[in-house]
Amino acid sequence: MAAEPDTTEVRERHRFDQGALEEYLCQHLSGFPLQPPGALVVRQYSSGQSNPTFYLKKGLSTYVLRKKPHGPLLPQAHKIDREYQVQKALFAAGFPVPEPLLYCSDVSVIGTEFYVMQHVQGRIFRNLALPGVSPAERSALYLAAAQTLAQLHSFSINSLGLQSYGRGPGYCKRQVSTWRKQYKAAAHMDIPAMNDLAEWLMNNLPDGDDEEHLIHGDFRIDNIIFHPTEARVMAVLDWELSTTGHPMADFAYSIVFFFWPQDFKHLNIKNFQNLGNVAGIPSLEEMISIYTRCRGTTTSLSNLNFFLALSIFKIASICQGIYARYILGNSAAENSHEFGKLVKPLAERGLQLTTMTSFTTGFQSSSVGELFQQSQKGKEVLQKVKDFMEKHVFPAQKEMAEYYTRNKNSPDVWKKPPLIAKLKEMAKVEGLWNLFLPAVSGLGQVDYALIAEETGKCFFAPEVFNCHAPDTGNMEVLHMYGSEDQKKQWLEPLLEGKISSCFCMTEPDVASSDATNMECSIQRDGDRYIINGKKWWSSGAGNPNCKFAIVMAKDKNSSASRYKQHSMIIVPMDTPGVKLIRPLSVFGYFDYFHGGHFEVHFDNVQVPVSHLILGEGRGFEIAQGRLGPGRIHHCMRSIGAAEMALQILCERSAQRMTFGKKLYRHEVVAHWIAECRIAIEQARLLTLKAASCIDTMGNRAARKEVSMIKVAAPRAVLKVIDCAIQVCGGAGFSEDFPLAQMFAYIRTLRVADGPDEVHLSTIAKLELLDQAKLLTAHL
Repeated sequence: MAAEPDTTEVRERHRFDQGALEEYLCQHLSGFPLQPPGALVVRQYSSGQSNPTFYLKKGLSTYVLRKKPHGPLLPQAHKIDREYQVQKALFAAGFPVPEPLLYCSDVSVIGTEFYVMQHVQGRIFRNLALPGVSPAERSALYLAAAQTLAQLHSFSINSLGLQSYGRGPGYCKRQVSTWRKQYKAAAHMDIPAMNDLAEWLMNNLPDGDDEEHLIHGDFRIDNIIFHPTEARVMAVLDWELSTTGHPMADFAYSIVFFFWPQDFKHLNIKNFQNLGNVAGIPSLEEMISIYTRCRGTTTSLSNLNFFLALSIFKIASICQGIYARYILGNSAAENSHEFGKLVKPLAERGLQLTTMTSFTTGFQSSSVGELFQQSQKGKEVLQKVKDFMEKHVFPAQKEMAEYYTRNKNSPDVWKKPPLIAKLKEMAKVEGLWNLFLPAVSGLGQVDYALIAEETGKCFFAPEVFNCHAPDTGNMEVLHMYGSEDQKKQWLEPLLEGKISSCFCMTEPDVASSDATNMECSIQRDGDRYIINGKKWWSSGAGNPNCKFAIVMAKDKNSSASRYKQHSMIIVPMDTPGVKLIRPLSVFGYFDYFHGGHFEVHFDNVQVPVSHLILGEGRGFEIAQGRLGPGRIHHCMRSIGAAEMALQILCERSAQRMTFGKKLYRHEVVAHWIAECRIAIEQARLLTLKAASCIDTMGNRAARKEVSMIKVAAPRAVLKVIDCAIQVCGGAGFSEDFPLAQMFAYIRTLRVADGPDEVHLSTIAKLELLDQAKLLTAHL
């Protein structure tokens, strides 16, 4: 069994009687497992400069324990009873904190007071640079943190029941005084800059020092637990320094990394490095914008230099305290001896901030010059894709058309033309491969959306870059939710382009727009699942290289809620009982290149339990995670098709004459051209907004925008294609132009992945909820 990340064996100076703790928890903590005795696992988190923190596990139950350090302590520090109090209030109010479960003031149990809270599963980034995530996700995580801080500062003290939690007006003065005392109590040498900074702060307190909001006191990225796969805050940790006071103190503290001293680049202490060259870190202006917008306040932040200088002074005092505890021998940090080196450069930087009236960070804003700007890498990859399309893809269209004309009545029509394998190898060599998957490509949704538009200009281009549906959606599912064995057996060959897949969800005998109607069944029988039912519109199933399907099926014996009865499972296509019944045409087109759209029957199909994805009843959860980015890809590819249709429209209107003048000189045609351009630009901007929402706030927060583009983009593109067909006349309906095939494909988007009517209902529901929140806020 893997150990809890970021933990070690309990360090010698923090050891306590684990048997006494287990006995106490058995008696006092509701739901704590009683059996087997002596089975409590205790590990110490390597973080925690102040109050030692421990991971507890017994059976399947997991908890976190926070306690005071042993030995002599600085006055007024380590008040864990306050931590417990504020977490209880915030948890009751719906703010993301771990649920506090028990407080123990009896020091005889483990030697100090302690409290126990629920363990929250998620990601904690101990490095402020957030290594291992894409630039887009890095930006989204930082902005999610700023939103959460704004949410905290929006609470009223009275509504939380924390009227006596703070000490009333005069917060800033108390902060300067408190940290000056803490520093002096811990100082090991005289540092004039610290004395000068404290003096300036005391002489330049903000006017009206009487704001009273709940303040975290140590709000930063490494005190946050994020969702395992989304840019969403699950819990804010470490409330030791919380109180009531000025919210700007918290916000300034959260952005102080923009202003680290240059000297720090020579120090090897985590979280004191310069982040200016880390792609995706939002600019100071963006952090201010998201925070003030969420709080509904002005972006003009008065006294920012005071609060930044105060933050620097506080951090310097904390560093001095850590070093003092090292000298006393009771520090929780393994590298505590290093912190003494930070105090002087911090104080000197704080003094520099006192003289600043405007602030620039040198960080590149992602919103300069355009509304939804790409990353630098996104721009470079897009240009490479455009060059590749121009040089290799567009010239191949004639050969592709000839192949399908030649094999129209041959079984080979379902095979890929040999040219495709050659183009794929060339794209792979160029590094233009799997661009849709942020974890592989390093591109965000905005970056890839513009690439998807480019590939949408040619029907076979997405496959050339291994970015074609339904494989992209299945790869996203396996990447996000698949087990390690599933990834090795199925995801890796898909990523390499060695195999293809299909997705089986829609059914012929029920109205599939309501997926709970599903009749295809899945039942467990020992170490296997048995699947029975009919599916259709299973895209890609006719591809000879299609090796497996991801099938969504329902456990009809489940008593769970209607959205927790469905599961997704991997079914190899050569499994006995899997039958391809017939290909389905779309307005007469069989879509041979993409493997068609088949009716598939499952007759007592048996697959191993290990083929189940994520777990029983998790089908809808997986589907929602799969559909957000996929809908953006579809919409942007359709916009690429619209650009091609508009190009055909303009060329034809410039070539043909009626009634003595070129078609484009007829006002009605000129207006069509104008309206088509307007429709394309509107659809693109709305789709890029949805992509930006996913990049910055995650799939869930972008649900309304994704539903909006799913309605708006196909409608807009169909209008453009229809105008092009009208201008081309009879030729527009023929195979001499791609317009008829474009129309057939785009028309399906108004039904595929949810019909317009379902999305409109979703948009209305979410809009009404947003309006209700605004009304509540005004009241």
